[in-house]
Amino acid sequence: MARLHNSMAAHVAAGRLPGLVTLVACDDDVHIDPIGTPSFVDDTPLARDAIFRIASLTKPITAAATMSLVEEGLLRLEEPIDELVPELADRRVLRSIDAELDDTVPANRPITLEDLLSYRFGFGSVMAPPGSYPIQRAEAELGLQSIGGPPWPPVAHDVDGWIGALGSLPLMCQPGEQWLYNTSGQVLGVLLARACGRDLASVLRERIFEPLGMVDTGFTVPSEQLSRLTTAYRPDPETGELSVLDDAADSWWSTPPSFPDASGWLVSTIDDYWSFVSMLLAGGTRRGEGILSPATVALMTTDRLTPSQRNASALFLGEHGGWGLGLEVPAAGSSHQPLPCGIGWDGGTGTTWHSNPRSGVTGILFTQRAATSPAPPPVLEDFWAGVNAATATP
Repeated sequence: MARLHNSMAAHVAAGRLPGLVTLVACDDDVHIDPIGTPSFVDDTPLARDAIFRIASLTKPITAAATMSLVEEGLLRLEEPIDELVPELADRRVLRSIDAELDDTVPANRPITLEDLLSYRFGFGSVMAPPGSYPIQRAEAELGLQSIGGPPWPPVAHDVDGWIGALGSLPLMCQPGEQWLYNTSGQVLGVLLARACGRDLASVLRERIFEPLGMVDTGFTVPSEQLSRLTTAYRPDPETGELSVLDDAADSWWSTPPSFPDASGWLVSTIDDYWSFVSMLLAGGTRRGEGILSPATVALMTTDRLTPSQRNASALFLGEHGGWGLGLEVPAAGSSHQPLPCGIGWDGGTGTTWHSNPRSGVTGILFTQRAATSPAPPPVLEDFWAGVNAATATP
């Protein structure tokens, strides 16, 4: 742990980022280490309860809330989403990703809830330069976001406007055919709110945050807590020079968003997120509070992808990664691998969580330096190397 601390502190001392918080847990033995400052212009020591933008670490929380509705019988994995999201009923599908928007065929079947949770409903990030294909240009014109990474800027639509705009476009591929990143999480947020007849923030608070004591997690930072919000930075892809992405003093998170983005808009603290993670690791229970059943957690953490779907998604999931329901899981049939293989995911704002249920080891890292590509930045690589070294069995 001392070596891990020194490795992380070296990144801060070199000015690669102002601060970070690490969590390493072996079952119930938990070590939390805040290092650095909340921003480059604030020399206050970074506190353990500092608030970070967790980006795509939002996705597993959204999935857990969805599965709580499945447990209650309010939703079913195999049922079409047409009744709750009629904007996505009777889909047309592009003949190919480079086809014009009117060059389509009918969808083979309706989109199901499992398609959304497994990120195979037929729409998502296109790994090509922006504007390469007609569908990308149409997305940009409509103000939609399906590109992985930090959700900058906030979606301009309200909920109905966003899903209506998405519904005006054809799918990129047939439901169930391919794993495509990000948009599924956004659609899940729309579906959750409509299924409960409540705004998404209330749904997540009642089903996940309040039962787990996650008092600092949400889509907005209250005015009295803004002093705990870290400043977010983004490196220039060419030079690596950092610029402010979101200033805590004038943050997008200071007011409720018009579109609560269930794929990446939550803020949280390291202790809050550990409460969520440890609930999953304990089979759905945290400190006597049952959120999900062990059978549901097993469903969430079992790989849903075919070998060809995993191979096509290797840029995101890597060589050993699969996808369960809302989070990365070990690929079906894969052998034991060191972290970051396991269950978990990463956030484009410089956050990561992965757990190895076999060994009981978890690592969580919150930073303020956004990622600029799917390849992990050096601080993440050093973090996982340090976690594995610190928890290795002699």
